[in-house]
Amino acid sequence: MKLKFIISLVPLLLFILLAIFLWRGLHNDPHHVPSALMNKPVPQFSLYKLAKPEQTFTNKALLGHVSLLNVWASWCITCRVEHPVLMDIARQNIVPIYSLDYKDQRQRAQHWLSQYGNPYQQTGFDKDGRVAINFGVYGTPETFVIDRHGVVRYKLIGAINHEIWQNTILPLINKLTAEKKQS
Repeated sequence: MKLKFIISLVPLLLFILLAIFLWRGLHNDPHHVPSALMNKPVPQFSLYKLAKPEQTFTNKALLGHVSLLNVWASWCITCRVEHPVLMDIARQNIVPIYSLDYKDQRQRAQHWLSQYGNPYQQTGFDKDGRVAINFGVYGTPETFVIDRHGVVRYKLIGAINHEIWQNTILPLINKLTAEKKQS
């Protein structure tokens, strides 16, 4: 009798356990994925620039100042949604924005920037996505906050919007910039 009662409770206990995991998952931020690069130097890279293929964009451009590195593509619909926010950020002239054009066609990417505006100081043309893979990129858009030593301090998966900019990224940039002034 006791064994039958215990066996009859197994499905109920499994259901309760599954419900707890699902309930906990509802409270996780889907934009926050732990990055192996967090608090580590950006990977070394050298890419030809999108606009000037005879020149290179390297990780050294990210040294000496706080910066954003945005991974985007002309085929990315979410990147189109994010782009006006990046244009606003660039107009504020608070932080330089660099970018990787991810698995794209050079001519399409150049046309896209001429059509929607170019908020980037430099754009590396990552045609095969190898540099983005070294950054742990899952897809586009993704944005990294990089400190003046070239260390990744924040990673956002998905589009930057005004709320994320004001409440998360801008305060971090201000903190990192203040650290520079104090040292």
